[in-house]
Amino acid sequence: FDGINKKLHDLHLLDTVVRDAVSTVAYKYIEQHIQNTCRGNFESRFLDSLEKWLTTTVMEWFRLLYKYDTGAETEGALKSLEDHLRHFLYDTYVMARVDQLFNIIIEFPESQAALEDLKDCLERTNLKSKVIHSLKSSMEKRLLHPGVETTQILTAYISAIKALRVLDPTGYILQLVCEPVCKYLRTREDTVRSIVSNLTDDSCAELEGELVKFTPIAVEDSCLSDDDDEDWQNWQPAPVGNEQVQVSKGARSSDIVSMLVNIYGSKKLFASEYQVLLANRLLSGSFADTEREVRYLECLKLRFGESQLHACEVMLRDLADSRRLNTHLASGETPGYTAGEVDVSAIVISAQFWPPFKDEKLALPPPVQGSLDRYTRAFEAIKGNRTLQWRPNLGQVTLEVDTGTRTLQLTVSPMHATLIYHFQEKARWTLDELSSVTQASATLVRRKLALWQGQGILWEESPGVFTLGTPGDAAGGSGIPPQPLELDEDEEEAPSAMASTQDQKESDLQIYWSYIVGMLTNLESLTLERIHTMLKMFAMQTPSTAELTAQELRHFLDGQVAKQKLLYSGGHYRL
Repeated sequence: FDGINKKLHDLHLLDTVVRDAVSTVAYKYIEQHIQNTCRGNFESRFLDSLEKWLTTTVMEWFRLLYKYDTGAETEGALKSLEDHLRHFLYDTYVMARVDQLFNIIIEFPESQAALEDLKDCLERTNLKSKVIHSLKSSMEKRLLHPGVETTQILTAYISAIKALRVLDPTGYILQLVCEPVCKYLRTREDTVRSIVSNLTDDSCAELEGELVKFTPIAVEDSCLSDDDDEDWQNWQPAPVGNEQVQVSKGARSSDIVSMLVNIYGSKKLFASEYQVLLANRLLSGSFADTEREVRYLECLKLRFGESQLHACEVMLRDLADSRRLNTHLASGETPGYTAGEVDVSAIVISAQFWPPFKDEKLALPPPVQGSLDRYTRAFEAIKGNRTLQWRPNLGQVTLEVDTGTRTLQLTVSPMHATLIYHFQEKARWTLDELSSVTQASATLVRRKLALWQGQGILWEESPGVFTLGTPGDAAGGSGIPPQPLELDEDEEEAPSAMASTQDQKESDLQIYWSYIVGMLTNLESLTLERIHTMLKMFAMQTPSTAELTAQELRHFLDGQVAKQKLLYSGGHYRL
């Protein structure tokens, strides 16, 4: 090898003969070395060691090849070659990481070392657009489809926010890559609920500590913001060649909660969802963990403002007042009050500050209703001119079920307790009889009976006929075999006591409709924009009504036109 090189050098043919061949070998060697060294390992930094390897191994080979040519021209050529190979190494490292970038983001912060190497390489190459296109495509293919749960999409989105800020502090990559994710999340009905639930859940590692960062949320009406002046010390220029993309303040900020809220651009929407979540938590037991809820509420007030969460303060105050009332009644100090057959511990709520409840009927057994009536009279004696309106379908019942062979201690819903109570009167009931005595639908009754079937306390003797015991207790063991317990969503989790988002939306639309009728009666005809502006001024200022976008208003008004309640002509609506 050395002898051939010397002869080629003497003939002035060395560079002509070997340049292309050795360059091709060097490129392949670099690619192979990077793949073998880095692929699948995101927890260590490799760029410094790769640069050192390039200098001590690859370039030493080239210096050995050209050792007989010691002129300044050769030294200059070798220096130029080293710069070229170093740039090729950066390009190759970026391309090796591009296909793995989605996994790198999901594994953040363990993968921070790989992101820091990639950041250094991107600053020295022109592959940022390639990285953006590849990552954007991966996010869309692997996240944005019905097979992925909303919580999983949010987890990946939060990881992307954290990881891409390491990769690109300007927020340029983050904004372009995550824009489709934000648009897709807006189409999911449970996005707001999932965000609020995760924010106020101690087990959510992705948002741990984010809520306690006391940064007020600034909702962005547009990505074109003049707020750069407020943070001029941390300002960074936009990437060269991409000046046409205006990076939003949210993409540059370090506040993840603000970015989650800005998916919808409405603090009121999130505050309303938290109110529903809080209501369900407070009604899920006799007394919830109020200290934890107060702590969350104080953090949220710093984020969303006190006015948005005033109703939640009242809800927590209702719970504290109810605790004192129950303690007072249980002490026996209330004249004329004695507990009935059933011990009652009530949560007395200020209805106008709570979200709407589900409208479900339930006729309670006479002893239970009698205990509630006693409680009402005692409350009226204490509070003077105030009384109670009971919602018998809400709350929890702690009971003991004795089947003769075993005793069960259970905490169930009032509907479950009412159904099993009636089997004390007689051992066999039809579905229609139970529906009549409880004033609930047969469908709901059958669904609730599934719990007692699953516990082996009831069985379906024949279609629509339920009996105490198990099939083996009956003569000959005939009847419908017990079905495996398949709990629906209402049974697997604590059923929501509040009206669904869709039901609340319909209720709000009826309120808006009364405003619209009044406007059109007085002003004869109005454009969509004028109606929306007036609704924002007068109807959307109350805490109990949700915001209505112009698109939602157009859809609602078009529906009223289809029902022939409105006329639409020349861009104007009229009665």
